Amino acid sequence: MKFVKMNGNGNDFVIIDDRKCEFKGKESQIAKILCDRHFGIGGDGILIVRNSEIAQIQMVIINSDGSYASMCGNGIRCFAKYVWDNHIVDSNPIKIETGDGVKDAFLHMENSKVEKVTINMGKPSFDCKSIPANCEDEIVNKKIKLHGREYNITTMLMGVPHTIIFGNLDDFDINEGKYIEKYELFPEGTNVNFCEIVDKNKIKVKTWERGAGATLACGTGNCSSVIAANKLGFTGDKVEVHIPGGKLLVQIKENGVFMTGPALISFKGELEI
Repeated sequence: MKFVKMNGNGNDFVIIDDRKCEFKGKESQIAKILCDRHFGIGGDGILIVRNSEIAQIQMVIINSDGSYASMCGNGIRCFAKYVWDNHIVDSNPIKIETGDGVKDAFLHMENSKVEKVTINMGKPSFDCKSIPANCEDEIVNKKIKLHGREYNITTMLMGVPHTIIFGNLDDFDINEGKYIEKYELFPEGTNVNFCEIVDKNKIKVKTWERGAGATLACGTGNCSSVIAANKLGFTGDKVEVHIPGGKLLVQIKENGVFMTGPALISFKGELEI
């Protein structure tokens, strides 16, 4: 199997071209093998290239634990660069089919190379049935108690479910995310973002990802954090997000939430599986 290892702000992925559907039905098993950091390549997930009937190309996302993800913000930037570099798609912007619908990827070129990518991530939903969450009202600044500690949470669907908790990052252990991920309010689990407000135009975020654990970056989580911060009046609609793996720019517009960040190739290779 030929592959490319890529990362967006340290959120790393193994990308494989499966337009012939040779690995169909084996995605979960393959992801566990490839993402193992000792016996495989290592990654937070795999991105599979497939043909699409509704867009120019399709991206299938499998987390490192073998579970399916409908959307990944850092992953789709890497995916867009991959399909451009390999001449699979030759237009800019690129329309990419995901489990969360078709997303537009705008490529920023320098010396004929893709350096950054902007993704229209779509719009969030606070509807509990969409998230899904066991409640009727929106989860906005809702107080919960878990393991003897109180949290004020805001939860939405941004392609995948995300829960945001505001405070000083030094006051949180990222591993607290594993308990919130499986909190009884969320029947299918939730991603968890700890967010610190720096000023109206800047925030810091650390993310515990459902199905992957602590990661250096999470694009959908960064967008969700900006949306929540804006909704609660902490920030404006254009925010620089600082994360362990670097930084992203997120802007809220009428037609969606736009995220801009890097997409880098780590290495290429071939693996026997």
